[in-house]
Amino acid sequence: MTTSFLRRSTRILVVNPNSSVGMTHGVEDAIRRMDLADSTEIYTYTAPSESPASINDGDDVIASSEVVYKDLTSSGALKQYDAVLVACFSVHPLVERLGELDGSRGKLAVTGIFEASVLASLSLITTPPLNTVPARKWGIVTTGKYWETHLTQGVSTFLGVDPRSPNDKFAGVETTGLDAGDFHGGVDPEVIRQKLSEATKRLLSKGAVECVVMGCAGMAGLDNIIRSAAIDKYGPEQGNQVLIIDGVKAGVGLLEQMVRNRRMFQSA
Repeated sequence: MTTSFLRRSTRILVVNPNSSVGMTHGVEDAIRRMDLADSTEIYTYTAPSESPASINDGDDVIASSEVVYKDLTSSGALKQYDAVLVACFSVHPLVERLGELDGSRGKLAVTGIFEASVLASLSLITTPPLNTVPARKWGIVTTGKYWETHLTQGVSTFLGVDPRSPNDKFAGVETTGLDAGDFHGGVDPEVIRQKLSEATKRLLSKGAVECVVMGCAGMAGLDNIIRSAAIDKYGPEQGNQVLIIDGVKAGVGLLEQMVRNRRMFQSA
């Protein structure tokens, strides 16, 4: 009797483009709580010390992209993987740059936690009957003021819509005033709770918000604060129905499907 082994593993590299090992550990904790297929293997990478310890503006985004791209391409490490998740909640150049490279079996499947969160939110908000109730919305809670414009424009660009056109489904971006690194030391946890809760409640005031995106990889594990804010704002029944999107989890799930789709639909 002849038998064949048909299952193929999926190897995903989760890239933290800043140099904070603490932030990488937070990402790893979020991944450990996922219900992954036995055939999915997850690996993490922290940028070298030359990269910013916290990515707080456009200059940090560019700097981290240059450091990480050089490090990953010079080492040849990407040849081991099927997919890469860029764990920085921004319009990060690494998503496009790494997507042009080859992995273990052809082109790498690449997404960022920003792009994955947008797609997850749009797939999860409900569409009420036409002209019956206001449109259901999704929105982002993130760190510093810089990201309000960056992410708002990023959503429009990613969806291919005119940024001047109204978007009934997007409630916008609310910021905490914190830096990404603040979530992993240096700031009183009570201050973090207060600022994240206040930003969440401002977002929830913008209509029937069904999905709240945690707009920073450093927020991994802080969904309980957002849940409490939703219950305070909407009451227990509606507050417990709000979906809290962790971009790392959304990204890993999306990449699993992207790899499967490429294997199904690419030419032999």
